[in-house]
Amino acid sequence: MAMALYEPGLGYYASGRTIVGRMPEGGSDFVTAPELSPFFARALARQVGQALEASGSDELWEFGAGSGALAAELLRSLAGRVGRYFIVEVSASLRQRQRQATQAYGDTVQWLDAWPETISGVVIGNEVLDAMPVDLLHFDGARWLERGVVNASGCVGTAFAWSDRPGDRRPALDAGFPAGTTTEIHSQSAAFIASLADRLHRGMALFIDYGFPEAEYYHPQRSGGTLMCHRAHRADAEPLVDPGAKDITAHVDFTGVALAGQNAGLDVVGYTSQARFLLNCGIGELLAGASLQQRADAQKLLNEHEMGELFKVIAFAKGLDFAPIGFAVGDRRHRL
Repeated sequence: MAMALYEPGLGYYASGRTIVGRMPEGGSDFVTAPELSPFFARALARQVGQALEASGSDELWEFGAGSGALAAELLRSLAGRVGRYFIVEVSASLRQRQRQATQAYGDTVQWLDAWPETISGVVIGNEVLDAMPVDLLHFDGARWLERGVVNASGCVGTAFAWSDRPGDRRPALDAGFPAGTTTEIHSQSAAFIASLADRLHRGMALFIDYGFPEAEYYHPQRSGGTLMCHRAHRADAEPLVDPGAKDITAHVDFTGVALAGQNAGLDVVGYTSQARFLLNCGIGELLAGASLQQRADAQKLLNEHEMGELFKVIAFAKGLDFAPIGFAVGDRRHRL
């Protein structure tokens, strides 16, 4: 998965593809909330502003900034409250789109190739954790096997196939899985959160993504796991077909993310649905003067059958003593 997504010159995010956009006609493969509606960033800005005030910092950090739409709208909405906006982005083509989207803000926006030594302020990751490579496990009815990829022998050209081998890793829960179950474990995202905890000196980190707490993630009825591919705004479950030409993602185990942060010294200060978070941040008030089309677009962020319930928001803090407004009602930390 890491090679298919990130291998220089070959991986999906190194391909120069448009990747993010509203419609497949433009060459994009999927759309994210900032492209759907600017009111996503406008509501999020209220939480970011509160956290910046609490941290005493004017620095904002975004991992995987996509088209740059979120960065541009946050900078506009926060109107001078951000002194420096740092973007960590692995895709050269996306960096170029981000530069175009944020060019009005000049040197306020800077790009980094690697982790800084220390971070103070607010960290944001919108649909970042789902793109981190996962490890696959397969249950044959008696034992768990580690599932990997091999070259398929006897095939013309390059082809790939699944191959299982014994291992000692297990899902986080022993949930009475049926034989044939395949699922994921998220070692890399846990390591990412631990690295963030090590570098975050004082501030807040917010991650928005699709996923579940572990009791839902590792439910026996989810026997096929969550690994999915996206191309031209269509989804498929065939990651071995056309590797490098499409996105590969897995839903987020938010319990695992929370534990990784907590074990590394972060405080888990909020967890809720995207809809509840945006409503707590005042998106309803912001939409009061919006056009009918703008309201229709924003509804996709809130509706349960679209992004409102599947997407969650989790927040970490270090060195802060404040009650984040995005979780004032409907906080679900007790379900992690």
